[in-house]
Amino acid sequence: MPTRESAPIGSPCWTDLWTSDVDGSRRFYSDLFGWEAMEPSPEFGGYFMFTRGGVPVAGGMGDMGDLAANNTWSTFLDTDDIAKTVEAAKAAGAQIVFPPMAVADLGIQSGLVDPTGARLGAWQPGTFPGFTVLNEHGAPSWFELHTRDYTAAVSFYRSVFHWDTVTVGDSDEFRYAAMRDPRGEGELAGIMDAKAFLPEGEPAHWSVYWEVDDVDTAVSKVRALGGSVVREAEDTPYGRLATATDPAGAQFKLRTPNS
Repeated sequence: MPTRESAPIGSPCWTDLWTSDVDGSRRFYSDLFGWEAMEPSPEFGGYFMFTRGGVPVAGGMGDMGDLAANNTWSTFLDTDDIAKTVEAAKAAGAQIVFPPMAVADLGIQSGLVDPTGARLGAWQPGTFPGFTVLNEHGAPSWFELHTRDYTAAVSFYRSVFHWDTVTVGDSDEFRYAAMRDPRGEGELAGIMDAKAFLPEGEPAHWSVYWEVDDVDTAVSKVRALGGSVVREAEDTPYGRLATATDPAGAQFKLRTPNS
């Protein structure tokens, strides 16, 4: 079980679901990944945790008052100084959706839209570091930004979140940069030049890949549980991948790494 006590600075450290169907989403992901949906917390407006083996892997939330959920998965990046991160993000052209706010003693969060239009969160850990298990069935496997302005995105994440990037591909067919783990343990997230294939009107966005033991089995299960398959399972140099949505329409990706 690959575990860590904390996330490297700037790397994805948490993901949560904003869903219009709380009960349905709790059932769907529990059945799909073997998660347990914990009870919603009145203290935090009904926010709840998904756990696997007793370890938190993701969060979930329904409508917030008059603000209707938009059925999306959000990605949070770790920071050790959220005030400076938000200041740097604003100076670099980001929109601040909400300023840093404490979540009890768990940590401090802020919401941003990067200069290319992708929503993300920043998280300064307190007592809660985010997910601590990766790269096993039902745990996060990869995080990826699809953007129409690749150069601006790479510059933003390098300057604001202190990414050390490596260029994986630099052709019109495949332009991709990855964040190196500062601890020397591989790569943690990627930025894809998606201007050639992002549908018109679809904004830049972050995606989460969930690792599964067998993508084809997971795809069949998605359908059986009432979800939809956006992109069928296919072999790639990075594993067997598929894209799906839950019954409420929130999109996510599935990955079985190459052995």
